[in-house]
Amino acid sequence: MDRRQFLSTAAVAGMGLASLGCAAPSTAAPATFFDSLPRYKGFNLLDIYNAGLPYKRYEESDFDVLAEWGFTFVRLPTSYQFWSSPDPAGWMTIDPFAIEDNLVRAVQLGADRGIHVNINFHRAPGYCVNSPAEPLDLWTDSYALDACAYHWAYFANRFRDIPPAQLSFNLLNEPGDVSAEAYDRVHRRLVSAIRDVDPDRPIIVDARGWGNDPVPIDFGPDVAISARGYSPRELSSFDAPWLDERWPTPTWPLQKYENDQLVTVDKGYLKRKDIDPFVRVQQAGTAVHVGEFGVYRAAPHDVSLRWTEDYLSLWRDAGFGWAMWGLYGDFGILDSGRADVAYEDFRGHKLDRRLLELLRSHL
Repeated sequence: MDRRQFLSTAAVAGMGLASLGCAAPSTAAPATFFDSLPRYKGFNLLDIYNAGLPYKRYEESDFDVLAEWGFTFVRLPTSYQFWSSPDPAGWMTIDPFAIEDNLVRAVQLGADRGIHVNINFHRAPGYCVNSPAEPLDLWTDSYALDACAYHWAYFANRFRDIPPAQLSFNLLNEPGDVSAEAYDRVHRRLVSAIRDVDPDRPIIVDARGWGNDPVPIDFGPDVAISARGYSPRELSSFDAPWLDERWPTPTWPLQKYENDQLVTVDKGYLKRKDIDPFVRVQQAGTAVHVGEFGVYRAAPHDVSLRWTEDYLSLWRDAGFGWAMWGLYGDFGILDSGRADVAYEDFRGHKLDRRLLELLRSHL
């Protein structure tokens, strides 16, 4: 279906938001989602996270194969520019095409296969971790915050009949170097915008510091926090074209300098740096999930596998679910383009079987 066909469909043109549900009203307790977080493991699907790339529908075959392999979770990082204007003057206008044609469909594809869908604003009105910068700053500009809250309220209304066990919202991707005050104020407003419409929708907020700084949160009941698994960058982002830094070919464990001291980065380091702080947040009553992790394809494959195994075992011990960044491409298990992998032909794609089976061993 293209945009013209969608907009010309009389049934859609005449429907209000409340009539657009694709599942029966839920009677499940909100706690179902949070009790299930440790078993929610899967992938980020990147079809509409970057509006600089062509519009692409989520593939039914991707949901099929994920269910076949035993995965139970997909995170959908999205860009608001697929349903609204990049110009702030148009931020209060939403074109429902991408939402109806893609996101509603993805939620149903997940529901039909027992896969929980998590919708994330990777680029929100006023903030994105990637360039280009937004024209207004969500953390300081009241209009940008109003617009972002409006978009989340729209989503809350559109999906309010979907059971909590099938769908959650992840508000913003990787808040960066923002103050505690701004982080708290913005997230409280967005949570409120959703809760005013849908009190039971499960919500996940990314930790500050690009998902790495688990400051305690208190945004009301049933709000979880999302972590990351990219330490150290010298391994996970080795030779990545978006970085200016260049490092020696990584090993695992590896050694690097921190504050002029040579340190060994190994499983114990990951536990101290990336796991224990989130365990303390979990022990204080906030559920934890790892929204992204992975290794760019330039790092040696055996090194990447050993690093991945250490993270997966640490998350298993901590009771954290996880989602790898990308089913396909530079970080993924399909068509990753690594030079040192003996790929398996798989339904028209190149499958990294060793990485897949490592992930499956931790389901």
